[in-house]
Amino acid sequence: MRPAKPRGFRTIPSAAGGIARLACAQLHKLRKDVRPVLSGAGLTAQEMDDPTTRLEVHSQIKILELAAEELGDEFLGFHLALGFDLREIGLVYYVIASSAQLADALRNCERYSKINNEGVRLHFCLDRTATITLNYINVDRWSDRHHLEFWLVTLVRICRQVTDNQLAPRRLRVRHFRADPPAEFRTFFGTEVEFGADADEIIFSQSAASLPIVGRDPYLNKLLRRYAEEALASRPRDRATIRSNVERIVPQLLPHGRAKAPEVARELRMSPRTLSRKLGDEGVTFAKILDELRAALAKRYLSDGELPVSEIAWLLGYREVSSLTHAFGRWTGMTPRQFRSVERRRAERRGGRPV
Repeated sequence: MRPAKPRGFRTIPSAAGGIARLACAQLHKLRKDVRPVLSGAGLTAQEMDDPTTRLEVHSQIKILELAAEELGDEFLGFHLALGFDLREIGLVYYVIASSAQLADALRNCERYSKINNEGVRLHFCLDRTATITLNYINVDRWSDRHHLEFWLVTLVRICRQVTDNQLAPRRLRVRHFRADPPAEFRTFFGTEVEFGADADEIIFSQSAASLPIVGRDPYLNKLLRRYAEEALASRPRDRATIRSNVERIVPQLLPHGRAKAPEVARELRMSPRTLSRKLGDEGVTFAKILDELRAALAKRYLSDGELPVSEIAWLLGYREVSSLTHAFGRWTGMTPRQFRSVERRRAERRGGRPV
């Protein structure tokens, strides 16, 4: 596969693009014009129509966001993941499906999922529970809901299909907010989704890890893992940028008023001067990252939650609502309350729940 666009100095994660192509197929199916969606994501029809072309992960996330708006489906990622054939995932799925036990399958998923998507990294931990954690690599997690929800549904579907067991997570935690998730979330997952958590995690019982895989085949698995290792070797090495590390740390410090360069530098075990220099090498400043994160989080909290504006100000590290109001006017030209009102009207026009 070839990337849709050349890579620059900063490593830009790419993906096979299957999720974005499912979204475009849904647009075609419902006779919606896909061109504005592609244009808004900086992609061409030729790139989307060629399954061998890899897409930048942030473009795939943007496709889902724009397609959801065009389709009036506030839960597009969730819905897309329910219906597609898991075999479309390709080599990685077959490595998983030929493993011995679910724990082996998830370890293989952790190792090889990068082949399909470099921007979302899985980590499997077997201790008192069997936990799958999803981490974004050089991709803005705060701009995403649909992409992450697609991953959650797909991973749970895979676990159920390969074990022939209607597994339900003990807990399911996600970072983004949803004020009023539909009942179909609980119906599918078999548990409540904890929105606004400090991690993206699927947590199964420890015993689930020892479930046998119904299609286990040690000889086939060995062969497929050899192919997967070759595919993995062709992918670029991980290079988590300083920016991505700062973006990971800052939201945790904001509510406590500690989202300052010296504190972040301490968390990263470097001096403030070194942090400033390394960010400069990546063409960005700490102040710019902080401002962009606050803007993205403010819009998300106002769109998805029923949090009072005063609490949103606290979550963003502002001591006064007036400080948030001033910053939000600079970001959007609106007050927080005006923005929330606009989002409500949009939701009502789409026939969805008011936010």
